[in-house]
Parts: sequence; structure tokens; C-alpha cells
Amino acid sequence: MKLTFTAADEAFRAEIAGWLQDNLCGEFEQLRFRGGPGDEHMFPAERKRWEQKLAEGGWTCVGWPREHGGRGCSIEQQVIFHEEYARAGAPGRVGHIGEGLAGPTLIAFASPEQQQKYLPGILAGTELWCQGYSEPGAGSDLANVRTRAVQDADGRWILNGQKVWTSLAHESDWCFVVARTDPESRGHKGLGFFLVSMHQPGVTVRPIEQLTGTSEFNEVFFDDAVAADIVGAPGDGWKIAMGLLGFERGVSTLGQQMQFQNELDQIVRIARENGAARDPALRQRIAEAHIGLRLMRYNAMRMLSQDSNNDAGPAALVYKLHWASWHRNLGALAMDVLGPEAEMVESAPYNLTRLQSLFLFTRSDTLYGGTNQIQRNIIAERGLGMPKEAKGNL
Repeated sequence: MKLTFTAADEAFRAEIAGWLQDNLCGEFEQLRFRGGPGDEHMFPAERKRWEQKLAEGGWTCVGWPREHGGRGCSIEQQVIFHEEYARAGAPGRVGHIGEGLAGPTLIAFASPEQQQKYLPGILAGTELWCQGYSEPGAGSDLANVRTRAVQDADGRWILNGQKVWTSLAHESDWCFVVARTDPESRGHKGLGFFLVSMHQPGVTVRPIEQLTGTSEFNEVFFDDAVAADIVGAPGDGWKIAMGLLGFERGVSTLGQQMQFQNELDQIVRIARENGAARDPALRQRIAEAHIGLRLMRYNAMRMLSQDSNNDAGPAALVYKLHWASWHRNLGALAMDVLGPEAEMVESAPYNLTRLQSLFLFTRSDTLYGGTNQIQRNIIAERGLGMPKEAKGNL
């Protein structure tokens, strides 16, 4: 496990830190530390322009291979980029699903023609993507997908069904959708991986209001919507979907932790200002939060050091469970440091502070992306080799 960086890596760190200092100003100054958990609804138009500013500087898709328009950065340099991005307080990325999930998946599985069609818009920050996986009856287990894809007489794939918890669907231009191509199939078989324009008749986006009063994610309805492309062959959907999920546990985890550090730093500052730091119990919880974040970093670096062919091994299995539980506890710590008055707001429309939003939003951390219960099953079955959970009625 590497805990230090080379001189060349540190020069790269100075380059990205300097660029952020020079460009995260003027019209973008207001975006500092905005767009994080519970705050994704803020400044959407400005954050879209920021994506294009990043692209102009060559700072989108830094880990993509050079032949696909990226910088071809090493794992170490990608870690540095995400750390410095978060350290500078740069805003939450509205292009992260395209850059971190759709793009790498297209590079791995799509045809050259499809890559030439879809990758440039992601690189330029001009086309945003969302993910069409979960359904009302298929959350953590895609084997229950019911959205259907049927070919018409012209060979087009026509989609009908519903997706849910679709983050940033209301801001997106494209959606990658897992749908059932074989109506007689069951489980993981008979699925296709489709690329669907969000700007067409037959696609309806409805916001889902969260505890924070905002609507970062949505439900999406497909009513005879036409898929622009299918990646791979009908029936390859499960393989491609699992390949995509492998990219989700990538180097951006270190940037996520720097955002966590920013939140913890704010909590510590408030504890010192309002006297909460004099409470021994709160001091102990702050210390535990600091230690937990350090452990998270070392586990992530171990995970990335073991990465081979996008398979980080057992170390990757514990990561989601660890950070989700830690972040939920951080939200509770924030409220306790703020004091009882933080549980009240004056009147509607109930504008929340960043830490109040953090507390409410982190209730969902242990649910989305695989619940804690599902994560424990995965650790037990895949990591420890224990018997699979019994299925069926008890």
C-alpha cells in the first residue's frame, strides 16, 4: 500500500491545485463547498458551466485513456486530483455519472462507433448522464427488473417501464437503462444495456421529494421510448451492468473522504465556537469520527493498491458499509454539536443549514447504493465464503 507520492506526483498536485485556485473564482466563487450531500439542488446552471470550465482546462475524465480523450493519469494522480478538488471546495460534480460510470463502461464494452458518438459530450461537459437501474420492485437486486425492451419492425428497441431513485434525471441528457429483452427470461438472464435520450416523447421525469425538501433524484417513466443504442448484445445486460458497478468503487473515494473531512472540520469549528468542545462525550465522538476517517482512508488506499483489472478484492467489499455508517453518525454528531435549537426552523419553506441538510440526507446513506443489510450479505458470501442467504418463504 502506497502512503506517499513521487516528486512527479507532487508536481501534478501543484498543477491541479494552482488551476483550481486560479479558476474557482469570479462567477464560480459562490460554488465553493456547494452541491454536496443534501445540497445537490443548488446552482445547477452554474455547476453545468463549471463542468465545461473543467473540460476547457483538460480536467474532466483525467483517468480515461489518452486514446479516448482523457489524460491517462495513474491511480496516484487520480487520487491527487480528487483530493485537491475536494480540498479546494470545488462544487459537487453534475457530470460524475457520465465521467465515472457511463464513460468507463462505454470504453470497456461499447463499439468504436458508439464510443465516438457518446464519449466527446462527456469529455466536454456538455452532455450529462443518469443511471436507470433501480425499479419499484428491483432495488438492490437487478434480477427483478421488469422494464421491457422490444424491437419494432424497423429494428428499433422500444422501452416501457419505470425506474426510480434516478439521481439528476431532471438535469440529464442521457440515461443508461437495464431492461428485459426476453420476456420469458428470469433473474439475471435476458437483460439488455440501453442508451436512451432523455429529450424525447415517452420519457417522463417526476421528482421525489426528500427529507431535506429538495428533489435530487426522481422516478422516470418510459412509455414507448426509443433507445438510441444497445451496448453489446441482447442478454449482455447483466454482465455490463456489473462491470459498471465495478467502476463505482474507484479513486473518487479519496475525494469523497476529503469532502467528509471538510464536513468534520466545520463541525469541529462550531464545537469550539459554541463551547460544545468542552463536553467530554462530544470530544470523544469527534475523536472517534477523526479516527474512523483515517481508517477509511487507509482501507481505500489498500483497496486501490490491490486493484487489478478493476477487481479490488475483499477490501472493496467493506468500503460502502464503512463510509455509509460513518457518515450517518457524522450527521448525528453535527446535530448534537449544534444543540437542541438545530432541530427547529422558524417557518416554511424551512430553509436548512448545510449541517441540518447533512443530518437529514445521511439517513439515506445506509440505504442507497445497496443497503447495509445487503452489504453485509455481500461481505459474508463473497468475502468470507459463507453459505448464501436462504431464499423463499420461511
